[in-house]
Amino acid sequence: MRFCTIIYNGREQAAIQHRGGVLPLAEINRLTSSSFPTDLLEFICYGDVAKLTETAGNLSGAQVLAVDDVVFCPPYRRPRKIFGIGLNYREHAADLDEKSPTEEPASFMKPDTTIIGHREQIILPPQSHRVTAEAELGIVIGKQCKDVEEKEARGVVFGYTTVIDMTAEDILRKNPRFLTRAKSFDTFFSFGPWVVTVDEVPTDLRSVRVSTIVNGEVKATNIVANMTFQPDYLVAFHSRVMTFQPGDLISTGTPGAAVINHGDVVECHVDIDGLGILKNPVTRP
Repeated sequence: MRFCTIIYNGREQAAIQHRGGVLPLAEINRLTSSSFPTDLLEFICYGDVAKLTETAGNLSGAQVLAVDDVVFCPPYRRPRKIFGIGLNYREHAADLDEKSPTEEPASFMKPDTTIIGHREQIILPPQSHRVTAEAELGIVIGKQCKDVEEKEARGVVFGYTTVIDMTAEDILRKNPRFLTRAKSFDTFFSFGPWVVTVDEVPTDLRSVRVSTIVNGEVKATNIVANMTFQPDYLVAFHSRVMTFQPGDLISTGTPGAAVINHGDVVECHVDIDGLGILKNPVTRP
């Protein structure tokens, strides 16, 4: 199943892709006298994708919204945790004159105040004159879990999404201890517009291609096979550090960053069927 969040009846509400369009969960509830949560984070906590799939499959006469007519929002705005993974592609580490970690992931965390959604503006902060954007594959955790084995990681994953992660690179280059500040400006984490549930994604992600695109030009591209630490390993590794909660996010690392400036348009392409394209314009007020 493919989830998103849109403006519907004046507020942000969860929806699904249905018969070529977008169908709000509120409309499914109305037509079927169901009570599915209409906030996507609440639905992830609720967890019964199979029941929603069955209910939606039996609908008749539902009026879906055209994809081009809806305003997409971030899938949700208040995850408990956002993990980022630095230098997970060896080629990207070389771009930054850094040594790629080989024994343990180079992870960091971001606040939820960085979150924006599809087509929302990335705002370049006055403190930085070299901001980079990085397309990434995102993992959405679906269950509270701790000490997960790598072979069981997919069992705690709700789905996958597209991410654009920003870095104030000039601040980071001053001192690696400035990483949190360099990663945490408002609008520095875009994700969505779609979350594709784990059952619709191939078990083997290694052939999935991730691309950073600016103004229509591919700035960096690579396949998941060339990650130092694979997605399932990242879930298992970080579950031994902190208890995961439903809706927690892991941004798995970028094939390469691109410098962005006022007027640019950044895109994340991840070639998983149904994810679509995440796109954000860039502005410097």
